[in-house]
Amino acid sequence: MSETHLSQAAYDRLRAELEDLTTRGRVEIARSIEAARTLGDLSENGDYHAAKDAQGKMEARIRHIEHMLGTAVITDAASSDGSVVAGSVVSIRYEGDDDVERYLIGSIEEKHDDLDVMSPASPLGQALLGARPGDVVEYEVPSGARLKVEIVDVG
Repeated sequence: MSETHLSQAAYDRLRAELEDLTTRGRVEIARSIEAARTLGDLSENGDYHAAKDAQGKMEARIRHIEHMLGTAVITDAASSDGSVVAGSVVSIRYEGDDDVERYLIGSIEEKHDDLDVMSPASPLGQALLGARPGDVVEYEVPSGARLKVEIVDVG
């Protein structure tokens, strides 16, 4: 079972979302389904099918959140020694390129501001973990090519 790296704030937000979906959300969907049933023939009832579709999506989100919370590891990038850890914002430059790219290393649930999120389990994410500013790391992309990136800054 893989770990999900979350900040305490993201963990708390997901717990609150799960609580809302499993209480208020399920009650509202049940009401929508019941109201749609009263409209008649279910085979041609668009409201009923829309409510059932919404129910399926909500239940999938509930399962997803439960899985994330069950595998969550709370991270605190502020306690890092300056190296890249889950929760860090890292600036990198690809070898032969002048552009600097910034990423948040962690779960997509951490997404904020204008930063792209990189999973610590991805090939580049794994290569970056533990690296410090000035280090050059090499990783293999799915096509088999090897790329090098320089760590410009870790925040």
